[in-house]
Amino acid sequence: FPWSPELVTRTLASVGGTLAATRKALKHAFGGTLAGGTHHAFRAEGSGFCVFNDIAVAIMWARNDAFARRAAVIDLDVHQGDGTAQIFEHNADVLTISVHGNGNFPFRKQHSRIDVGLADETGDEEYLSAVRGVLPRVDEFAPDIVYYQSGVDGLACDRLGRLALTHAGLQERDRMVMQ
Repeated sequence: FPWSPELVTRTLASVGGTLAATRKALKHAFGGTLAGGTHHAFRAEGSGFCVFNDIAVAIMWARNDAFARRAAVIDLDVHQGDGTAQIFEHNADVLTISVHGNGNFPFRKQHSRIDVGLADETGDEEYLSAVRGVLPRVDEFAPDIVYYQSGVDGLACDRLGRLALTHAGLQERDRMVMQ
């Protein structure tokens, strides 16, 4: 992105929204934001339209202020959360899970704790089976807080997503995660 005052405002608001959602989750057991999900940003540089990694910032804030020592990231966007994976690759207190289109951006994948790369045109049944297979690992990890990067870019109608998911499939995915 070219630098602009609007880009700075948007970037800071995105991170601020995730911090506010984290505060709400710690107080009320649930928080959410529609502006976050900048999971391609690395520790030292932005990538893939992401300037700062909002989830990583929020995890570090919660851990530094002793609100949550262990965190899990369930990243179910069609793109691997490469920045989040790289930032926490060697951190035993952060579980990173990414279920993503294997042939999609980023083309050089990083190492999440759990990575499930799916073939182009993967439909609901196989996708939901993959998600169902990783969710028990979150319970086993016993995090103090869970971040869920959902995304709708796996829908069959998203020409850049390359998966073949339906609205009903994404609703079931969200139901499984929330449960």
